[in-house]
Amino acid sequence: MAKGKDVAAMEIDEQNSTESDQINNPKFSVNVLQLLKSAQMQHGLRFGDYARYRRYCTARLRRLYKSLKFTHGRGKYTKRAITASTVTEVRFLHVVLYTAERAWSHAMEKKTLPDGPNARQRSYLIGRLRKAVRWASVLQELCAIKGDSRTSLEAEAYASYMKGSLLFEQDQHWDVALKCFKSARAVYEELGKYGDLENQVLCRERVEELEPSIRYCLHKAGESNIQTSELAQIGEMEGPALDLFKAKLEAVMAEARSQQAASMTAFHWLGEVFPVSNPKTRVSILKAQELENDINGPAADSLPTEKKLVIFDKIFAAYNEAQSSIRNDLATAGNSESMKDELNGLDKAIGAVLGRRTIERNQLLVAMAKSKLSRGRDDKNEKVTKPEELVRLYDLLLQNTADLSDLVSSGRNRKPEEETFAEECELKSFGFRAERCFYLAKSYSLAGKRAEAYVLFSRARSLADTALKKLQSFNNADQVTIQELNKLYNDCRSNICIEHATGIMEEEKAPENLSKKISSISLSGNDKKLEKLLMEKLDSYESAMGDPTTKSTPRIEAFPPAFQAVARNPIVLDLAYNLIEFPSLDNRMKKEVKGFISRLWR
Repeated sequence: MAKGKDVAAMEIDEQNSTESDQINNPKFSVNVLQLLKSAQMQHGLRFGDYARYRRYCTARLRRLYKSLKFTHGRGKYTKRAITASTVTEVRFLHVVLYTAERAWSHAMEKKTLPDGPNARQRSYLIGRLRKAVRWASVLQELCAIKGDSRTSLEAEAYASYMKGSLLFEQDQHWDVALKCFKSARAVYEELGKYGDLENQVLCRERVEELEPSIRYCLHKAGESNIQTSELAQIGEMEGPALDLFKAKLEAVMAEARSQQAASMTAFHWLGEVFPVSNPKTRVSILKAQELENDINGPAADSLPTEKKLVIFDKIFAAYNEAQSSIRNDLATAGNSESMKDELNGLDKAIGAVLGRRTIERNQLLVAMAKSKLSRGRDDKNEKVTKPEELVRLYDLLLQNTADLSDLVSSGRNRKPEEETFAEECELKSFGFRAERCFYLAKSYSLAGKRAEAYVLFSRARSLADTALKKLQSFNNADQVTIQELNKLYNDCRSNICIEHATGIMEEEKAPENLSKKISSISLSGNDKKLEKLLMEKLDSYESAMGDPTTKSTPRIEAFPPAFQAVARNPIVLDLAYNLIEFPSLDNRMKKEVKGFISRLWR
């Protein structure tokens, strides 16, 4: 019995000791990934603004130091280290975390400079990343002692990611970097199985962001046969964790283009071959052709329109770089006529390809505008598309087609291929003119001008018919263009009938409307009859928005509201006050006792 009592007493003592340890050494909880993602998205990294995020981290650290009364002296800086004994509340862990984030964001700010970091900036960038790794390691050590199990795991994953990023940027120890990234991925995969839904989504997004870096490390370590094109597809992903990877990917793509440029000796256009001797020109042309394959390839249909517009902008930039290099070569060509002719021909070919891509981009904008015009306004925040915008786009297309035709037609000796290309441009311009006339008629129709709309629809129908006849007489006619023109022809016919019928109906109603207006005229001058407000005619089904074809103010409720009489307290006038005789109170007043001297001065 005595032994049993001793064992029970020992168990009670152990429970008391563990409870006292929990009170004296509390375990803090920090959701590292959720905290960082929220701060990054709200303070600049949604748009890749690392400078703004760094300023936020600095301000956040200043507030934390001040609230914790953990400042580093007044005037002279006095270093104060954060150790396990110092961490008495969770904000000390926030200090370490934001210090690491400040160093990392400073490094990324240098990394994302427009022209890239120079040698000195790169050295500074590496130093900032080393500092971020050091503070991330401190966070890992403190969370292992002062944090709960989840916090410790998240800190470990964060430290592994920072160390992998440093090695990734240094281009060394790819196997160690791979191990760090894989360790971070394993932790986030485990954490993504537990917790609330938001945390699970964040962990899965982090795993997806780490995957490209892991595949790139495998590629550099020689453990994977991944192609450069596959790396480019991976680089299309978005996220702060992928910015270092994208910078490396651009270097790999430039190296691959340089290797391909060594084998590229000529540029082919309209059956002609133009030699390309400048390596810079070759790299620019290869970059543009790769981007063109993305737009015209089998996966082009799955690309969103916004993505296609971004690719078009990159194509224009690449071809403009090529033209700049060609013109620099022309300036330094000297008196060599053969070299000048070759460079002029290459410049003309690049300009023609650039003009063609410009037309394709504007046709893509037209398709976007047409889809918005046909579906109306689904989203409240979406801007309403008007026919006038399509008229402006077709004006641009007509100008682009004319410029391209002039460019191809320029020169002394015109070749049959160039003449055929000029005829194609002329056929396109006929179709664009018909489309422009159609949407101009649409704008007149919306304005209530029936006669003008009728004439313009008839003119658009005539232009579409002419373009169809010329296209059908052409040998290699585009069937898609023929279908579009047939549809336009039928739309013009139907709109002509609609405008004709609407005009007749309005003409029939004109006398009735006129008699109503005349009957409302008065000699007093108050001819204008105000319509009732919506609140006054709720019993009748009438629109308060007015005629959609005219600009009229909606009459829903009068604002500001009219003044109304309200009751107030009555005013009381005391008329008897001046007629009342009040009794004298002199006998009740205290009399002053005056001395002999005061009597002399009366």
